Order: sequence, then structure tokens, then C-alpha cells
Amino acid sequence: MIEVTDDQRVRIITLKRPEAKNAMNSAMWDGLAEALIEAESASGVAVVVITGSGDSFSAGQDVIEMGRMAMGERVEAVHGFSGVASILIDFPKPLILAVNGMGVGFGATVLGLADLVFMSSAARVKCPFTMLGVAPELASSGSIPALIGRQNASWVLLSSEWITADECLEMGLAFKVCEPDELMATAMSHAQILAAKPISSLIASKRTIVEPIRAALHEAHTRENAEFAALMGGSANIEAMTAFAEKRPPNFDGID
Repeated sequence: MIEVTDDQRVRIITLKRPEAKNAMNSAMWDGLAEALIEAESASGVAVVVITGSGDSFSAGQDVIEMGRMAMGERVEAVHGFSGVASILIDFPKPLILAVNGMGVGFGATVLGLADLVFMSSAARVKCPFTMLGVAPELASSGSIPALIGRQNASWVLLSSEWITADECLEMGLAFKVCEPDELMATAMSHAQILAAKPISSLIASKRTIVEPIRAALHEAHTRENAEFAALMGGSANIEAMTAFAEKRPPNFDGID
């Protein structure tokens, strides 16, 4: 489910569950966490690139597993989503995303924690939290406003609407938009430029950029976890999960 390959000093982590649009279940969260931990400690890895397989970047949290959790079922994981969030906030090496297609939930919020984001012109992202009756995640309530301003962030995080690659570029969520067949080559050419530099200098330079906001990102993640937990399994969330299972739009009339 997580494929790891090296190209000189660049490590490529591919989310590989194409039959489910690369939706993240507990095994995927743990696999991604382990891949990032290994990349952090690997002396020959200077830069990490995360991309998706098939026609999607990531559909976010597996909705079937989320529904089980909403009903109170315990899902076993070593790191889980929260562990991945903490690892990403603290990840010391340059992190590049090559967003090859649809990104939902995690597939959108992770843009806020990357150092460079390259998007296919065919890609689009969505933060579906209000449509699911829950709250933002992955420190996005801190990272995304810092990147694109409060009003843009409010639309991205509150509307549950699709945001195109060009809109991401205009807002500042993406660094470059590429034709689909040029995406990986463009992302890798930039990754190789960075990877040719001393790893110690890359780490120190990234630290000077991120350190002033790192505590705020951890605090945002903690606040989001509390809000998410309070809403998970509530009437709005149950309606959203039921509507998904019944393949109909949710109806939140009469639900606070």
C-alpha cells in the first residue's frame, strides 16, 4: 500500500491503493509513518517526494473505516492518523508533493505541511469536513490560513467545495501546476536541485522557516483532534455516514 523508491538522494513515497483512490486506512497510516521515519534517519536521503498511484492523489480517510470508528469500533494502529500528523509537522527534510489527481481530506490538508507542492492541471482538492459533520484535521486550521490568508482558508475549510489546481496556485497552496505527463519530471527536477545540497544545510534552513510556526501547528492539531472527537458519532456525522452508505446527499435540516 506504500511504495518506496530512491532516485539518487530523493526518496519517492507512493500511496498505492488505487482501487480505493488511495484512501488511507490504518495500514496506510502506519505504512506512511514508517516510510517517513525511515526517510528522516536515512543518511543518503536528502529530499522526500510523496505522490499517488492511478488517477488519484489520495481520497483521504477511508470512509468505511471512519464509519466503523463513528459507531464506536476500535481500530488498531501503531501510529495512526495522529502519528502521521505529528511526524509531518516535525519532518526535518524538504518535503515535496506531486499531486497527480484528486485529493480529499488528508489529500488536501497535507498541502499545508509540504515545502513545495506540484499539481497536475487535472488535479483538484476538497476539504469535506463540514459535509461529513466533523472538523478540520492535520493542523490545516493553522497551516492553510498561514499560507493563503483567512478568507481563502475559510472557503477551503468550511465550504466542502472542490478547489482546482489553478485556484490552488492562485491562492498559494501550490508552487507550480504542470501538465499531467510533466508532473513527476517537474517535481523531480526541483527535488534533485535541492538534493544536490548538503543535507545538514537543508535541514537547518528548513528549521529556520518552520520553527517559528511549529508549536502553533501542534496546537492546531491538538485543538482539531478535540473538536473532531466531539463531533465524531454525533447526529450530523451519523447522517453524513448514512447518506454516503445510501448513495444520497446528506440532509442536515434540523441538525445543529
